Amino acid sequence: MTRGDGRGIRFDRVGVRLGDADVLADLTLDLDARLIAVVGDNGSGKSTLARLVGGLARPTAGRVEVLGLDAVRDAAELRRRIAVVFSNPDAQIVMPTVAEDVAFSLRSERTSRAERAARVDRALDRFGLAGLRDHPAHELSGGQKQLLALCGAFVRDPELVVADEPTAFLDGRNADRIASHLLADTGHRLLLVTHDLALARRCEVAVHVAGGRVAAWGAADEVVDGYERSWRGC
Repeated sequence: MTRGDGRGIRFDRVGVRLGDADVLADLTLDLDARLIAVVGDNGSGKSTLARLVGGLARPTAGRVEVLGLDAVRDAAELRRRIAVVFSNPDAQIVMPTVAEDVAFSLRSERTSRAERAARVDRALDRFGLAGLRDHPAHELSGGQKQLLALCGAFVRDPELVVADEPTAFLDGRNADRIASHLLADTGHRLLLVTHDLALARRCEVAVHVAGGRVAAWGAADEVVDGYERSWRGC
């Protein structure tokens, strides 16, 4: 795992301190894989790591580089090139209908109205939501809402998707649908925070975070197996 073409994710002695607590400490990583999983116990610092990559939090110390950009200095450009998906899609749905919500994601795009409409149509079709385009967004099922959140993310053609527990509240069928979209090779990179170890193993690289520090990183199977052994005591 090298820095490669500068399009990956790099942490250089990064720390995040909240009050008297170090949420992350001395985090140094160089990740250049397409599919990256982040695993660890609750409160280990996984979500903070993801928020740093997504430009939603700032390091107290050190430097975060994403897609060749400084995550603090170049935050506006970074937000244009990435998309963030959370476990609770209700936090991301802002417009009355399904199609309007997807179109809202393109509000800052410098394209014609016709092109934006075409992109919305393609995205709705891709995520199986075309038949629900005029349906009230907040009346969708939980699985449909998460598909809508993904649709709103991918309609922007992001270079990197940061997904924090995107399958946490879904049944098996819907979790599998969401995972298939996230892992599909459509030109994007993925940073996936998850407690679903089977899903983490489907990534190329995994990072095990424990106590705000990197406990292990490398090939996903090896890291996830080691993490599982750590709490099984075997």
